[in-house]
This record gives sequence, C-alpha cells and structure tokens, in this order.
Amino acid sequence: MRKFFVRFLWTVLIAGVLTAATAFYAISEGWIGYMPPIEDLQNPINRFATQIYSADGKVLGTWNYNRENRIIVDYTKLAPSLVEALVATEDARFYEHSGIDFYALGRAIVKRGVMGQKSAGGGSTITQQLAKQLYSETAHSTLERLLQKPIEWVIAVKLERNYTKDEIITMYLNYFDFLHNAVGIKTAANTYFSKEPKDLTVTEAATLIGLCKNPSFFNPVRYPERSRDRRNVVLSQMAKAGYITEQQREEYSQEPLKLNFHVADHKDGLAVYFRDFLRRYMTAKKPRREDYPSWGGVKYHIDSISWENDPLFGWCNKNRKRDGSPYNIYTDGLKVHTTIDSRMQKYAEQACYEHVVKFLQPAFNRENRGKSTAPFTGKLTPAEVRKILMRSVRQSERYRALKEGGASDDEIDQSFKTPTRMSIFTYHGEVDTTMTPMDSIRYLKSFLRTGFMSMCPQNGYVKAYVGGLDFTHFAYDMVMDGRRQVGSTIKPYLYSLAMENGFSPCDLAPNVQQTYIVAGKPWTPRNGSRARYGDMVTLKWGLQQSNNWISAYLMSKLNPSAFVTLLHEYGIRNPEIHPSMALCLGPCEITVGEMVSAYTAFVNHGIRAAHMFVTKIEDSEGNVVAQFQPRMNEVISEESAHKMLYMLKAVVDGGTASRLRHKYNLKGEMAGKTGTTNNNSDAWFMGITPTLVSGCWVGGDDRDIHFDTMQYGQGAAMALPIFAIYMKKVYADQQLGYNENAVFDLDAGYNPCSYSSSATGDDDDGNDIEEVFE
Repeated sequence: MRKFFVRFLWTVLIAGVLTAATAFYAISEGWIGYMPPIEDLQNPINRFATQIYSADGKVLGTWNYNRENRIIVDYTKLAPSLVEALVATEDARFYEHSGIDFYALGRAIVKRGVMGQKSAGGGSTITQQLAKQLYSETAHSTLERLLQKPIEWVIAVKLERNYTKDEIITMYLNYFDFLHNAVGIKTAANTYFSKEPKDLTVTEAATLIGLCKNPSFFNPVRYPERSRDRRNVVLSQMAKAGYITEQQREEYSQEPLKLNFHVADHKDGLAVYFRDFLRRYMTAKKPRREDYPSWGGVKYHIDSISWENDPLFGWCNKNRKRDGSPYNIYTDGLKVHTTIDSRMQKYAEQACYEHVVKFLQPAFNRENRGKSTAPFTGKLTPAEVRKILMRSVRQSERYRALKEGGASDDEIDQSFKTPTRMSIFTYHGEVDTTMTPMDSIRYLKSFLRTGFMSMCPQNGYVKAYVGGLDFTHFAYDMVMDGRRQVGSTIKPYLYSLAMENGFSPCDLAPNVQQTYIVAGKPWTPRNGSRARYGDMVTLKWGLQQSNNWISAYLMSKLNPSAFVTLLHEYGIRNPEIHPSMALCLGPCEITVGEMVSAYTAFVNHGIRAAHMFVTKIEDSEGNVVAQFQPRMNEVISEESAHKMLYMLKAVVDGGTASRLRHKYNLKGEMAGKTGTTNNNSDAWFMGITPTLVSGCWVGGDDRDIHFDTMQYGQGAAMALPIFAIYMKKVYADQQLGYNENAVFDLDAGYNPCSYSSSATGDDDDGNDIEEVFE
C-alpha cells in the first residue's frame, strides 16, 4: 500500500511537471493566451507621446490629446534614488533572478494563499509587472487574473533574455501610469515636482515609487497623508536594502510632503495654436469632397493643393513605418523639429497679450459700456443682433443636446433665457457667476481676437505663430484657418502687377474720385482723406497714403483676371476670389499665414517663400525619417520687387505706418502696409524687415463686432502696435542675432522715383470696401 502511494505521488508529480512544462511551452509558442511576437518583445515600448521641438532645442510640448502623455527617458537621466527605491520596494532580488523570483513566489503562495496574510507582499518581480503593463488586459475576475499570471511569467523570462536589468528598469518607469495624465517617469516628475527625473531628491523619488503599489490609493494630491506614509515605507525599504542609512531614513521621514503640482496639458506652454495646427496638418488624410460639408468647398480646394504640393501635409498618412503601418503621432514617440524659435514665440505671444488684452480690450469695453447692442456695433438694430446671436445659439452644444433630447423650439428658447450657474472666462482666470446661456454667448463674443505670424523670407522658416489669445476658450486658429477681408493690405499685390506691366513708382495718377462701370453698374470708390485732392500724384504717394482712388485708377488700367492669377501665384489659395474692379480694395478673405508668405516676395527679390514649419522628424530611436526643404516660387521680377520694397519703405517713412518711427522709435530699415476694412471690422498690419516678414490681424469674432471709431479701429492702431512691440523685443535680445542696423538687399541709394512727399497722413488708412462687391 505504501509502495503504491509513493508511486502515485511520483506519478502525480511527474504528470504535474509535464503538464506545467507543456502548458508553459504552449504559452511560449502562443497556443495558449496571447504571446507577443519577438519583434514586439525587442521593442516593447514604442508608444510614447510625440515631442515637438523648437529650433533652439526647447520642447514646446507633446501630442497626447487625452491619450498617453508618455515621453521616454534614458537610464542615464534617472536619479539613482529612483532606481534604488524601485528595487528596494518592488523587487529586492531583482539583480539575482531571471524574471521570476521563486523565493518570493513561494512566500506569497504560503503567506497570502495559505495563511491569508494580505500584507505579506506579492511575488511579482519588476519584470513580471512590466510584462503585465505591456501585454495584459484588465482582469475582471480573480480566475482571469490567475490565468494571466503564467503568461506574464513566460513574457518576463523572454524580456530578461532580450534586455539588461537597467533597460528593464527604464522601461518599467517609462511605462508606468502615475495618474493625472502623467504616464512615464519624465512626465510624472514634471507633473508632481516640476523637475526632470535626474533632479529628483530621495524623498521625491520615494513618493513617486510609492505610487507603484496603487497610484489611486496613494495619490499625493488627493491623499497627502496617506501618500506620505507610503513614502516613508519606501524609505524604510531603502534603508533595509542598504541604499540609505538609518539616520538618513529618520531625517527624510520627518520631511513634509512638498509638491509642485500641475497637470501636463497640451493646452499649456508656448505655441499652443501652432502645435494644434501642426497636429492636424501632419495627420490630415487625402482630401475627398464627400468628407467635407456642403459649405466646405474652399477648405477642400486648399487641402487638395496642400496634399499634392506640401510633403508635411498628411505626412503621417503619406508615409509608412517598417511594418507597413502609417505613423501615429500619439504612440510612435516621434521627435518633430520645428522652425519655431521659442524666444521669438514668447515675444510674439507677449506682444499680442500686451496690446490686445491690456490696451485694446479695456478700450473696447469702455466703448461698449451702456450700448444696447454691445458687443456689436451700434449701427445694428436689436433684430439684427438677435439674428446673429441665434446663429451662434444653433451652433452651440447646449442647443444640439436639447434638440437631440426632443425639446421644442420654445423650450430651447426658454432654456437660453433662463439664468444658470456657470464659470465664465476672464483673462485673470475663470469666475463663477449666474447668467443666461444667451448672455454667456454675448459675453464671449465681446473678446477681441488676433492672429500673428513671423517668418524668415529667405527660407520660409516660421519663427512665431500666435493663432489667438486663449486656446481653451477660443480655439479657432486665426493664422492658418481664419479668413478675413484684408482691406488695403491687398494693394501691394496690385501695385506689383502694375510694376510688372511697365509702371514705375514715380508715374503720376489723378487723385480724384471717379466712377467706373462694373458689370453694367456704376461704382464710385470712397477714400478716407481728401488730401491733395485734384493733384497728379505719384504711385509711390498713393501706396504710402493707402489712397483708394489711386488703387481704383490702377485697377482700371490693368486686367482683373490677371490680378487674380497673380494673387494665386503669391500663394493665396482661396478659389472664391473673382475678377472685379473692387478687388483692388481687398474685399477677399485671406489668412494671416497666406499674407505673410506672400509678402516675402517683396524682400526676397520677387521669390515667394512658402511656409516651412518643420525641418526634420525623428523616430523613437533617433533615426531621421523625414527632412524638409524650403519651397520657393518666382512671383514677380527682381526689378518689380525692388520697386515694391522702395514704395513699402515709404509707408513706414511718412505714410500710414509712420507711427513705427515716431511712437515706437524703431530706427532700422522697415517696410510695411496697414489695412482696415469697412466699419473697422478687420485691422491688419504687414511688417517687413531685411530678415523677417510678419503679419497681424485684429478683430472680433463676428464682422459686426468692432470699434465704431477710427481712433482705435484702424490697422495702424489695432494691429501695427503688435508688430512694433514684437520687433522691439526681438531686437533687444541680442542672442537671436537680429540687428536693427540690417539693411535691405538693394543697391546703395536705390531710388527709382525722385519725387518725395511732405504728407505724413498717419491716421488715414483709406478704408473702403463697397459691400455690393464682397
């Protein structure tokens, strides 16, 4: 009987061993459960947030957009105390086993499984925990979790065969989710302590490693005392392992929990609008008309051109990784090196804030005080204001939710008239208040908007990009997406067409109001000033003073269709620009980005530089997977470009932009053009220096939201100061290398026109767009 019993035990043991061996072999081969292919095991973490770098080497931000905000960090960039705390707390024999710690596993089985001691510690090694994080789905039951364990053991052994201990530690810390959108130790160190991982103190490292046990339970933001207690447990384990002395443990344990907490958000930091634009630009798909709304014809046309001509547009879908799949900016750990200079970006954002938020917005609020139609112009009737507001109501989330819920029109109308508790935006932070949803729409519309871009005309490098003043509340990008009427800033294109057709800056034109027959109807353009009325004046003077009558005269001598063709050569891609006499006054809608790119032709000898946003892209291993080159096209002849530059310099030296000199004391060579549309709806300024071309637009969310007076409403008052403030900051930073003494690349004493005007006309912008031609 005893012999039989012994044989039975041996049989059971051998059968158990064979069964286990067979099971583990089946797991290893992927017959049971999921076993990642060897390629994945050799590159288990390729899912990092893409990092966007500035031209001066700063990280502008990452692309996570509610996905994992992971940024990889090398082992050499980890504080030693991080590694020591992790090993001491999670896997004391980490350097002694090969993925599975049988001693710890046996202890866990006996103490936790047999004796029921829940505080006895687990048996999982760091490598097993890594395997779980990488490849195990969330278990929904104890049985499911038990079945996952053997698979993780096999993966852990394979990981140990493919990686060194240091690499496994690094992967673990790069992958762990520390809560608050802080996936990976680099983001966690920045989120909780505003530091790099290598700069963490022992107590800070212990706090973060303490989260590895249960990040939600030991969350230092919600449960600081609980987190501090857990930190002290980690410190005790470090002392037990000999990484710190007992005296150090006591000293560290007495320290309070000190956080410098902020949630990493793609809406924070520099160049938020640019990063969002670049994300959408790089991930664009090949345009198909059916994917655009009925009113999206212009967007479809422009995207189609970009898909064919710009390698960066849709780059993720045009290119493939080694495995044949398209690139994913959220998970592939790319490094996108942009042309943006972080210092110039900061100066541009500061300039927009200083002028629009600190100066224009208070002035606009004062003008609207007591106005029943505010923030809309006083020229509107209450019925017209309500019509505009109702258009916004129908575009709101509240309206869509109510409509989908079956609410009647009367119920929806009543809902928007009912006072509601809400948080509203201010430039000093959100404020809790009570107002009707209709009033909240009106309130948000009272904020002025702006767009600004600055780029190098010689290569197209975009140095600064400000799509707005607050991305969270006003996400619409007014650099590359927003199209507004350009007013008098279109005139240099018209004058360049004249120069191409044999005109000269010193040619004379009658400064009188004339009536032209357009499409069988009389058109009599207005002008903002009657200075020198009846005189024969030079074209130089006409552009210098932004005189509408001279522009109309020129248009009458030229072919409107040829003008439209030239506009497209300048990179203005709006297909809805139609030949018309009134086109000379700028009723067409163009983006700030297109305007800036077009103006590069004047300083670049007639060669237009297309925007260049990115110089190169690297993959997660540092391999360069894409490089980009400047894209140029000749628009006008070198001679015509020189004539244009000569006239545009006069706009600054004695023309509508002369306040750059007498108010802002900018002394270097500059050229530029102001622009104001009907009723001050849109204010523009285009500024040119020998090494930078910049453009700025300021206006309201709606064309009927504007200053009612020229004092603040014209381009010289609304937009020009942003350029002036920006350039003063750029010139003051000598490290940037922009010299105020730089000169345009013209022959010494270049002067195609000997006529000089004594008129200054700083406040005459010649704003006129007849609405019948809009």
